[in-house]
Amino acid sequence: MITAESLAARLRDLEDIGVGPEGVYRLAWTDEDAATRAWFERQAADIGLRVERDPAGNLWACPNQEPPWWGIGSHLDSVRGGGRFDGPLGLACAFEVAAAVAPAIEAGEAGPVAVVSFADEEGARFNTPTFGSKALAGRLDLPVVLARRDDAGVALSDAMRAAGVDPDRIAAAQSWLERLAGFVEIHIDQTTELAGAAEPVGLVSSLAARTRLEVLLRGRADHAGTTPRGERRDALAAAARLIVAAEDLTEADPSLTVTTSRILAKPNAPTTIAAEVRLWIDARAPGGFGAIDAWRARLDEVAAELAARSGVEIDLSVASRSDAREFSPALLASLADATEDVLGHVAPGVVCFAGHDAGVLAERVPAAMLLVRNESGVSHSPAEDVDLADAAVAARVVAAALTSEGRG
Repeated sequence: MITAESLAARLRDLEDIGVGPEGVYRLAWTDEDAATRAWFERQAADIGLRVERDPAGNLWACPNQEPPWWGIGSHLDSVRGGGRFDGPLGLACAFEVAAAVAPAIEAGEAGPVAVVSFADEEGARFNTPTFGSKALAGRLDLPVVLARRDDAGVALSDAMRAAGVDPDRIAAAQSWLERLAGFVEIHIDQTTELAGAAEPVGLVSSLAARTRLEVLLRGRADHAGTTPRGERRDALAAAARLIVAAEDLTEADPSLTVTTSRILAKPNAPTTIAAEVRLWIDARAPGGFGAIDAWRARLDEVAAELAARSGVEIDLSVASRSDAREFSPALLASLADATEDVLGHVAPGVVCFAGHDAGVLAERVPAAMLLVRNESGVSHSPAEDVDLADAAVAARVVAAALTSEGRG
């Protein structure tokens, strides 16, 4: 029986890895990331699965049966100052599901199950979101991605080598996707939608389309006190106006969400006008890129006008772009039946505005997602929390659905 207590026991050993007063810091390809690999290996050994690492750095806890397998999992890396459940909750649930369905697998009543932890899902260090799943799906522009550098100037390719992964072999990871008959991900809800509906779990019908822009503004450093306003080329002031404009341009479409998620200024000195600013703007919308692309076109016009007025060069480029993604109707139907068995009613369907590995894999294999109720809706924050009893419900639903698939 999958319980809140069994999930808590699996998560307990992660509490000392990269966790501090300001949240969780488990950036990809770091010592903290390596420590989570040891946790993954212990969980796999606990239920008799062997661990393999694919050429992109994804971790696989593999059954003894020949593939194809049902994959369940999530990720172990975090954003800067993240929460305890974004990613690890899905893996703790996955190991519980694998253990729970083992007798059914032996009896031929369920297909074999593998647990997968995807590398660098958050993309927080190198701006490479869903890196591991995109490697499996063959959706990485490798020369561009591998050349990206973190705040310390370290290239992703070098960070991967230091972590024991050969970046020259990433393309070989695509063949590993053939091991999967399908994939299911359990994840904490990052809204209050399920809490408002008083539902412990929800079935994700689709993921919203997402674009992340990288903006570089180049002005001129000068003295903050002696430089007249008309002679300034203030990159930070221009950035502030662009940020406000990016949000104001969403007012006509309430389905579109826009967030300026990160900003870096140089020289970042209290008495110096900023010479350069880099910032990242995140835009998301359900159904496709129509609303996002229309917003981007208007933002380009604003940027051109602002550059002409301020004397600041403004360059906008696409850092990442992910299509809206529908999940497998057949797999969602199996999960819906399982929620009726576990809950006594069918769990509600939701559209998820966050990016997830399951959404990347859904392009290539049958995939689905369940979200676990989050009373506050807070995520990517130390305040992130979830009732593990709700997570246990989600894990029991997946176990029931996979057992049904095996019988089918």
